[in-house]
Amino acid sequence: MKSYYFDHAATTPIHPDVIAAMIATMQQGPGNASSIHRFGRNAKHSLNQSRDKISSMLGCKPNEFTFTSGGTESDNLAIIGAARAQALKGRKHLITSAIEHHAVIHSMEWLANNEGFDLTIISVDQQGYVNMAELQDALSEQTALVSIIHGNNEVGTIQPIEQIGELVHQVGALFHVDAVQTLGCVTYSLQQLPVDLMSFSSHKINGPQGIGGLYIATGTPIEALQQGGTQERKRRAGTENLAGIVGFATALDICVNKREKWQPFVTNLRNRWVELLQQELEKYPIIVNSDLDHGLSHIVNISFVGVDTESMLMNLDMAGIAVSSGSACTSGSLERSHVLKAMGLSTDRLNSAVRFSFGMGNTIEEIEEAATIVASIVKRIHS
Repeated sequence: MKSYYFDHAATTPIHPDVIAAMIATMQQGPGNASSIHRFGRNAKHSLNQSRDKISSMLGCKPNEFTFTSGGTESDNLAIIGAARAQALKGRKHLITSAIEHHAVIHSMEWLANNEGFDLTIISVDQQGYVNMAELQDALSEQTALVSIIHGNNEVGTIQPIEQIGELVHQVGALFHVDAVQTLGCVTYSLQQLPVDLMSFSSHKINGPQGIGGLYIATGTPIEALQQGGTQERKRRAGTENLAGIVGFATALDICVNKREKWQPFVTNLRNRWVELLQQELEKYPIIVNSDLDHGLSHIVNISFVGVDTESMLMNLDMAGIAVSSGSACTSGSLERSHVLKAMGLSTDRLNSAVRFSFGMGNTIEEIEEAATIVASIVKRIHS
């Protein structure tokens, strides 16, 4: 049976050139970047070279980029570390939106429940855009940190972080952005953005899992969460994942160099997918929950009204099509998406939503093949 992988927002296949770079790094011999002998110096050189490459492509200074184990750790370090530093100045108010990744929401809730912070959660509209008036009203001289996702991982909505950052800085608060989904899709010049902290992850851009990064603008107060050595400018103790770091830098380099050609291609894949499903299922109610004109080019969330999400996912999997609901399966029962709930979608749309996300390896030909399969499944379930 042929397989179709349309879940790139969850994780992406590793690019062959990334694999080659990682293998070469692992074969160069043992080396801890903290050691002073030749092997350690070689490892340190690879580490610095990768950091220089990544920071150059992101438009920041090398000493402003900290390597982590991925997006979740980056979010945790940014939020908990910055919030604790701000609390020392008497600021204990946090703000986030209702459609954040759980790594952000749960970190904020943990601080509120365990360290006495006040938490405000801002609402969004039906396309997932943050309520700017509500955000402005919530900001005060007590606000320590605001964290807003850049590109939403379930529906692809891209927030106006420049506008948000300017509002946040007017009250002297720090601004953190979860940019895990927009890395490789959006051109960054971090030193030109009103952002203090920004989180990234390698495995969303055809790099390895288990490696990510956090941009910490010069002068941003932050407390380390891990205790140990002095690695990463004392911000993140522990021996660096050298092969992963080299893989991350290689993957980002490929993304940046191919972005101009790749983005129009993946946009065409997504738009063609929607077009084919609408044609195949013109007699059936399907609703696009994503902003196709302004959202991320590789993500589309679609409700097949009348077809339960869980049933749809099972049938698609049996047909060889890998997709996601954007929801978590807990104790055998499907927990409906907090993102779609926050967007105020009706129950029938909420209970029938499926996320499709495209990337390396996908082609127009397989999009056309898979659309026919999806349509046949929807028709069969309806009948």
